Amino acid sequence: MRNAAHVKKFDGKLRRGGQATTGEVKMDTVRRILVYVCKDRASPQRAQFVQSVTGYFSDDGEDQVEVKCSLDKNRLVLFRGDRGQGGGVTLKRPAFCPIKHLSVTEAAAIPLDVQQRGVDVGVAILLQTANQRVLLTRRAKELRVFPNVWVPPGGHMEPDETLLAAGLRELQEETGLSLEPEEVCPKILGLWESVYPPMLSSGRPQRHHIVVYMLLHSSLSHLQLQASLRPSPAEVSACLWVDNRLVRAIVSAVDGEDGDVDLNDLPSNISVSQVSADAAALTISSLPIEALVRRAPASGPDVERVSTGTKFALELWLRSLTSDL
Repeated sequence: MRNAAHVKKFDGKLRRGGQATTGEVKMDTVRRILVYVCKDRASPQRAQFVQSVTGYFSDDGEDQVEVKCSLDKNRLVLFRGDRGQGGGVTLKRPAFCPIKHLSVTEAAAIPLDVQQRGVDVGVAILLQTANQRVLLTRRAKELRVFPNVWVPPGGHMEPDETLLAAGLRELQEETGLSLEPEEVCPKILGLWESVYPPMLSSGRPQRHHIVVYMLLHSSLSHLQLQASLRPSPAEVSACLWVDNRLVRAIVSAVDGEDGDVDLNDLPSNISVSQVSADAAALTISSLPIEALVRRAPASGPDVERVSTGTKFALELWLRSLTSDL
């Protein structure tokens, strides 16, 4: 990653004029749930694609801030101050966030239809079983965004959905697990600012999301839930139930940092449920545990790994286990 001190930062204010582009017209025909931001009791403003949401709330360039959030009229509003009710939640971006390091020239080179997208909202579900395991899925290699990367089930929000409804729908669509809202005791763990590609060295930003990580509790064990797994092969290539011992190893492999990961107490390989192309059945295959503790590469093609945002959410999950004791 380049030294950010040698790059003139982009302040997120693009000046545009003229007629609406084809991309703008297309965007108007699709209702997407977007992020709005406000502070100091100002009116919410739509977050710009080339604006770091975390940076908007950061006073000194920190990569982690506390905010409040509310879903209002199909907008996810993030705010700071005394607006709204309830406690705050952690919002974080990686130190190498591409939006954070965009130069003026790089921002201007992003196609207008991408610049005008705004910041989308995603919901990801950490489904905790009765025996304290969490479900991860490996994204299908054919997907355009983060292919072959391990993440919790999740995806976009649809108009008029609640965060929980969106998460449960995505859980069912991706894994076949159908849970009722009253069964799961939902809790927002944290918010993650996700950009794809994840580093500027891999190309210009194409997607910009705030991902809401929700923790859901199931009264069933992972073996009981496993019997109902019917993953969609178009979205998922494998599934894995991780315990807190494996999670500790995963989160210790901090992306963007060096250092060894202690795997002494873990097997060299782990069993995962492989998804067949016709989704007829799951087969058990062996995955080197090294794949789950890889770091995001600083350059070149991506690799099979646990996503940086997922590591953030899993670390928050570990803390929740401690707080529940």
